[in-house]
Amino acid sequence: MITALDHLVIGGSAAVYETLLGRRAVDGRPRTGNVGLTFSQGMAGLQSMTFATADLGKAATLLERRAVPVTSDGDALAFAGHGVALKLATASGDTASPFVDDEAACVSGLDHVVVRTPNPERAIAFYAGRLGLDLRLDRSNPRWGARLLFFRCGDLVVEIAHDLKKGVSEEPDHLWGLSWRVPDIAKANARLKAAGIEVSEPRDGRRPGSQVFTVKDRTDGVPTIVIGGIGRW
Repeated sequence: MITALDHLVIGGSAAVYETLLGRRAVDGRPRTGNVGLTFSQGMAGLQSMTFATADLGKAATLLERRAVPVTSDGDALAFAGHGVALKLATASGDTASPFVDDEAACVSGLDHVVVRTPNPERAIAFYAGRLGLDLRLDRSNPRWGARLLFFRCGDLVVEIAHDLKKGVSEEPDHLWGLSWRVPDIAKANARLKAAGIEVSEPRDGRRPGSQVFTVKDRTDGVPTIVIGGIGRW
């Protein structure tokens, strides 16, 4: 049913993300190799996710059979994932935005989008059971203080994170943060510093061979890391 993550809606501006991604927005919508961004006014931060499907009619029927209430505007199906605003639409087919700097220093694509949940079993039932995403990892690590669920979606990951110290509840999930891929972590770090963006120094990531750094400002309220040293799924 779901073939990819088509785009994200962020409360912010295209100009901020042109600098962050190193890509020129087309019609106000920057797009990397695997996901697009659109922007809304109001509260900063991640607002919603829109998944792509090959057949919207069949997807509507399947969601109904799986007891997922949806509303349709003709172009997309809207529904809620335990507090997370979600949509399903035919893939936009938009091409990636052009780079504005050395391609190696710019964002090639999204590695993962993070959803925080107080109830990981509920998240598994929804994202795997109802939406049909492929659960690739379920790991608890007391050192991290978290249980992490990785759902493959095209060539990126929807990561569901649960804070072990907070226990389990029926409170809502919420969209939280983004991790962007770059070909060269050192060049990307230097490019953002030159643009006046505060970033941490690169450090070893959790995946063997990877390095990451944190983007500390000018993300429109979205917790953001940049990751290098890995390929696509």
